[in-house]
Amino acid sequence: QVQLVEFGGGLVQPGGSLRLSCATSGDIISFATMGWYRQAPGEQRELITSITRGGSTTYVDSVKGRFTVSRDKIKGTVYLDMNSLKPEDTAVYYCNAKLSPVVARNIGYNPNYWGQGTQVTVSS
Repeated sequence: QVQLVEFGGGLVQPGGSLRLSCATSGDIISFATMGWYRQAPGEQRELITSITRGGSTTYVDSVKGRFTVSRDKIKGTVYLDMNSLKPEDTAVYYCNAKLSPVVARNIGYNPNYWGQGTQVTVSS
């Protein structure tokens, strides 16, 4: 069964950096669009960045130029490098794997998987 496990969160001062990692099981990373979401207290979960099977990336405006998504297919791991962190980046960060219905059906996976989340707190 597919599992996503995030780690690397913690407390960091404003202006600091963190690297989040999302370890995946199976070969999901080869088939899915991998995304990083975050959810701040009292707010909805939002997609902040994603990387497709082909390696194309997207970023929400609030993190452009500061965050970078990458992946290592051999290690089955997706990374989120966060620089110039701000207090408003404080949230629980979630890893997501999303498959098209056709691909999910063909390889016998569910179309959507989530990790358990990791807390990032930016504070002095």
